[in-house]
Amino acid sequence: MSRPNIVYFHTHDTGRYIEPYGAPIRTPRLQAFAEESVVFRNAHSVAPTCSPSRAGLLTGQWAHSAGMLGLAHRGHSLTDYNQHLVHTLRRNGYTSALVGVQHEASGPGAATKIIGYDEQVPTADELAPARRDAAVEYLRRRHDQPFFLSVGLLETHTMKGAEWLFGHPGGDERWTAPAPTMPDATVTRRDMASFHAAAAQVDQTLGAVLDTLQDEGLADNTVVLVTTDHGLAMPGMKCTLGATGTGVMMMLRAPGLPGGLAVDSLVSQVDVFPTLCALLGIDEPEWLQGQSLLPTIDGRSVRAETFAEITYHAAYQPQRAIRTDRWLYIQSFDDQNRQNLNNVDASGSKTLWVDAGWADQPAPRTRLHDLMFDPHERHNLAGDPRTATVEADLAQRLNRWMIDTDDPLLRGSVAPPH
Repeated sequence: MSRPNIVYFHTHDTGRYIEPYGAPIRTPRLQAFAEESVVFRNAHSVAPTCSPSRAGLLTGQWAHSAGMLGLAHRGHSLTDYNQHLVHTLRRNGYTSALVGVQHEASGPGAATKIIGYDEQVPTADELAPARRDAAVEYLRRRHDQPFFLSVGLLETHTMKGAEWLFGHPGGDERWTAPAPTMPDATVTRRDMASFHAAAAQVDQTLGAVLDTLQDEGLADNTVVLVTTDHGLAMPGMKCTLGATGTGVMMMLRAPGLPGGLAVDSLVSQVDVFPTLCALLGIDEPEWLQGQSLLPTIDGRSVRAETFAEITYHAAYQPQRAIRTDRWLYIQSFDDQNRQNLNNVDASGSKTLWVDAGWADQPAPRTRLHDLMFDPHERHNLAGDPRTATVEADLAQRLNRWMIDTDDPLLRGSVAPPH
């Protein structure tokens, strides 16, 4: 049998807000897929912003090591596009195709001309139904060599100018819970009612892809990775370094892997590239900074900590974080001590907080959270004498990582791209 095909199914801004992770939202196909796959319940992106997080997964490097310090459409880019996953796969006999979103390069034809996909499959529009149809059409073709198919959905990103925040009409907001960071109000429930509708589109699109793999006889020889870039586009989530920002759904179905296994070990999306190398039996490129997740299937941890970062989103926000099983430490590298509202997507929920004085709420430059007794990361222990030893240790480990990975923040403020 030839090497397995790979379907990389990814969404925008979904976090872990789907049924398999216990969220109050119906996603039956994602739930069924979880029961057939390995579910990483403590997976984190390398950054809570779009392009840096995707760069981490697709190059196997921390975002600043890959060169992606902000959003591609704002001028940021990979240092070396030959380090993108598609090139390693091509050297091992794969063809590659993109349906829908990529956020690693910007401009007309960037997927093929800059990143290096063999093909970008056209879609009728940018919403999930059109991208579902294009993915199904691709899978129904004759394939003479193994393929890497990236299916990228705009959902569950907010959509500017739409009547409903997430581009799809929600149900009755009276019966919908707000985002987990937000107070219960009509506007916060309405925002999340639309998120539910967008998540349903994600669910149906994944279902169509999985059904087509089955119908075409491809399911038993295809690796399917389902994930997202970072947390929801709600205040206190996306573009924050807590779990609501970096925590992601990540589920992997592959020949030889168990189904319905929940892995609680701390893992990072930087580990996806080396995991695929291990599954495919191909050599790891020398630049990889992650490690294979296959040992976690046998109950073994592969990392004592993971890291995450923000440099640019809409505005400059230089922050770095280290997370262990027990602790989260976040450090800012500027003098900002108030909320950076420019880096929060527009929504009714955001307006509610702004009108209530959110801009005047303090934003501590250093944060320390004990995840055992503070799983929602609300009680800042930075500066507390009782945790001074822990704080010093985490600060030292974070600094060592920055040195080892040549983080540009060590040389001072990072200038924006041209």
